[in-house]
Amino acid sequence: MKQSKSKVITRRQAIVSIATISAGTLIHPTSIFCAPSKDRVRFAVIGDWGTGEQDQFSTAKQMFAHHRRAPFDFVLTAGDNIYPNGSGRLFGRNFEQPFADLIKDRISFYAALGNHDVYEGRQDQCLYPLFNMRGQSYYRLAKGDGLAEFFMIDSTDFDSAQAAWLESSLRASTAKWKIAIFHHPIYSSGKRHGSDTGLRKKLEPLFTRYGVRAAFSGHDHIYERTKSQQGVHYFVTGAGGKLRRGNIDQGSSIREASFDEDNHFMLIEIDDRQVSFQAISETGTVVDSGSLLPAVAQ
Repeated sequence: MKQSKSKVITRRQAIVSIATISAGTLIHPTSIFCAPSKDRVRFAVIGDWGTGEQDQFSTAKQMFAHHRRAPFDFVLTAGDNIYPNGSGRLFGRNFEQPFADLIKDRISFYAALGNHDVYEGRQDQCLYPLFNMRGQSYYRLAKGDGLAEFFMIDSTDFDSAQAAWLESSLRASTAKWKIAIFHHPIYSSGKRHGSDTGLRKKLEPLFTRYGVRAAFSGHDHIYERTKSQQGVHYFVTGAGGKLRRGNIDQGSSIREASFDEDNHFMLIEIDDRQVSFQAISETGTVVDSGSLLPAVAQ
């Protein structure tokens, strides 16, 4: 088995982690993203983004620039969509204005809730047509005619009813790729919050039992890709509009690649063979990239 290789360099050069490991883990593609296809799903992921401030506008501008070069189908959010309290009064300033170009181009946003969103805005966001939650704080999203299914989890209130829904939904899913989206990371090297171990006890057994391949969270205002945990790859993408520079624990045993020197978003492309990803800074620098292969059958 080839050992993984990673390269950590300066902010201006960014970081690019490259791994070549056996099937079931990471590979580095020669060309990550291709033209749209009926058997391919391409989308962006952002977290902790809804500030209405310049960094959010810059991130949104980069997202639209990448969309213009190679169109993506939709955007998933990992929570903290509207600072400071989630209120619908701020939708125009903190969402519709920064993302006006993508909205005009009819790119759908599918939101998960973060802690800031539920201070005053739980109902506002669940009912907001442009967040496509249809009145629910957790829901399933199928894309690519059976290729991928996304489980949008409300980690602000993960009660027994939601746990039962998640288990039944994961069990029933026949998608090639199962992806989880939720705000509070269960694996994170962020110094401010770090891993939510209580939530981990509830989610991780379901993810491993039913074949979730990747999970995207926010909350820590950094980028991180962790080492595979029981076959699941965890990403923290929590700096779409807010950044905590220097917030990564560089000595963390779970850290595979990370970046905390600029805001960022992620681009993901899924086909039958792999899930390819890029993390891109607000200046357009690729700070991490790679691909996930299907899990190896036991």
